[in-house]
This record gives sequence, structure tokens and C-alpha cells, in this order.
Amino acid sequence: MRRERAIVELHVKCGIRAERVPLSGALRYRGNGADVDLYVRGPEPLKAEVKARGEGSGFRTLERWLGSNDVLFLIRDRATPLVVVPLHVWMEIIRLSAAQANPDGDRDRARRARLAEEGPRAPADAIAEVTP
Repeated sequence: MRRERAIVELHVKCGIRAERVPLSGALRYRGNGADVDLYVRGPEPLKAEVKARGEGSGFRTLERWLGSNDVLFLIRDRATPLVVVPLHVWMEIIRLSAAQANPDGDRDRARRARLAEEGPRAPADAIAEVTP
């Protein structure tokens, strides 16, 4: 549950509406069995599943295959391909998607995303105040 909340908080800080699905989707809230709803493309959410492993078992092969690339496509015979992307690539994609959905909110969203990634900046005169 804490990992799901962290994913929601990260998206909200970047200006993307996100909600944790009650009881990790076990109740099929709104017909949804996912962990998190991400409102990237308007009123219909992307349904997201959150998996976390302390030691990362099960993730190591995916990480090795991804390497230093931006995207990993997983293709199995007679199945829909899957896509694995690092978080920074995902955030870039959803920022662009959200900007197209709401061009007027893009400037404020970019500011919130920068603050979430970099943290608060010191005032411009902070150095002058500290120097004797």
C-alpha cells in the first residue's frame, strides 16, 4: 500500500491526477481491479498495477535486458507485447500527453514537476544572507 501511495504522490506532484484504488483493486471499485488510476488522457483513467519487491527478485532480468536503453519491448508468440520503461521516461511521456490534453495547464504542470524532481530552491539572496 505504501508503494501505491508513493506512485500516486509522485504523479500528483507532477500535476497528474492520480488515485489509489481502495484495497488495491480487490473490491473491483468502479469495475477496476488495478492498484492506481492515472488520469493522463482525460476522464478515463489508465489502470496501473504496482509491484514491489525488497530484493528485486523477478526484476533483475528485465533490468538487465533494458540496460541503458529507454524502452524494452517484451514480445511473446500470440500475445500482446508489453512495454517496460524507466520512471523518467514514463514521466516525460505523460507530461507530453497531459500537455496535449490541456495545453493551458502545461506551464504550471512543468513548474510542479520541476519542483518535485529538484526540490525547493533557495531564495536568490540566500547566499548574501549567509555571507558575513
